[in-house]
Amino acid sequence: MNIIVSNEIETVCPGFVGACVEANVVNTPFSEALWIEIKEMGERYRQELTTESLKEMSGIAATRRVYKACGKDPSRYRPASEALIRRMLQGKDLYQIDTLVDLINLASIAYGYSIGGFDADKFVGDTLTLGVGKEGEPYEGIGRGMINIQGLPVYRDAQGGVGTPTSDHERTKISLDTQHLVVLINGYDGKEERVVENARFIQNLLQKYAQSDGGHYFVYR
Repeated sequence: MNIIVSNEIETVCPGFVGACVEANVVNTPFSEALWIEIKEMGERYRQELTTESLKEMSGIAATRRVYKACGKDPSRYRPASEALIRRMLQGKDLYQIDTLVDLINLASIAYGYSIGGFDADKFVGDTLTLGVGKEGEPYEGIGRGMINIQGLPVYRDAQGGVGTPTSDHERTKISLDTQHLVVLINGYDGKEERVVENARFIQNLLQKYAQSDGGHYFVYR
């Protein structure tokens, strides 16, 4: 994959750093061992965080700032990482989707970054560009129907939007048939070392739960 960060993003977040993990994988409907990890993290967070203090996590706070800079209300269109942790803190179970989606959610919860997971074989072209959503731009969020992405950071392939920090697109979503995975970590806080740690954490999860060698990652800005 080639990934381009547009001037639009550089203007509102000059320190942005991202990481792309690309791997061959085998998906499964459910992994009990993975869910033990997820529940353990939920228990720890309920002891350490509140629904207000979680907003101070570096990755979440920075994503919220970028939303505001782009003209989006981060309390109405929550970054996915914040929404997932809030759900845990409220004592609610996370939605169980499939092993790949579940492990990406765990990686997002663990580091506070909004992370996009995609079936790379569904991309149109070999380049993704990170920009900002336009007024009236069509976008079908996974399980959400059509959503307004004006003012949201958005990755686009040659056909259109595929991912925002709030929701990825139905067109490129992961399924049980996914074999070629791309995961994008959005470090709006500019902390490259932590973004790389998150990428390596994902590689480790893929080795444990997705019959993968972990693939490779690269950093982009």
